Amino acid sequence: MSDTLIEDEEFEQIAFTRTDVLASEYESCTFRGCDFSRCDLSNIVFIDCQFETCNFSNSTISNTSLNDVRFHSCKLLGVAFSQCNPFVVSLYFQECDLSMASFYDLKLKGTEFRECRLHDVDFIQADLTRAVFDNCDLRGATFGRTTLISADFRTSINYSIDPEGNRVKNARFSIFGLAGLLEKYNIRIE
Repeated sequence: MSDTLIEDEEFEQIAFTRTDVLASEYESCTFRGCDFSRCDLSNIVFIDCQFETCNFSNSTISNTSLNDVRFHSCKLLGVAFSQCNPFVVSLYFQECDLSMASFYDLKLKGTEFRECRLHDVDFIQADLTRAVFDNCDLRGATFGRTTLISADFRTSINYSIDPEGNRVKNARFSIFGLAGLLEKYNIRIE
């Protein structure tokens, strides 16, 4: 990896491979239709960047900095966000598929997930204070010792959250999501 800073650039339809030499820092850049699947993006800094219709499936982001990074209509299957640099993580997701991703033990205060597929995502021990889950499908997502203070799940579906095993003070849920909060009691709501 080269020690370069790239600012205010746009990248379109690039298929990155494991052997591509990437810059060490990208600031205020936009990536459209790029393929990062199975790429090693470790130790790269992304600041104020946007990714639109990009594929990150099974990419590695060990110690990668993600500061004010927005993903729109991206495929992020199996991405271990838990391995990124935890110092200043600021993310936004819209219409993304994050199935099997991991946010284990990350501080994601105020993170917005809008119209995302979050199947089998690991949110264990994450801090999702004031996070917004707007029209998301959380089938199989795992919450345990997760901080969900003032998080908003009102328009999301298929979540299963144990209020006794997570911090849910002032979290918002719809009446239709009640079953996802009572699942561990094995009762029927009709």
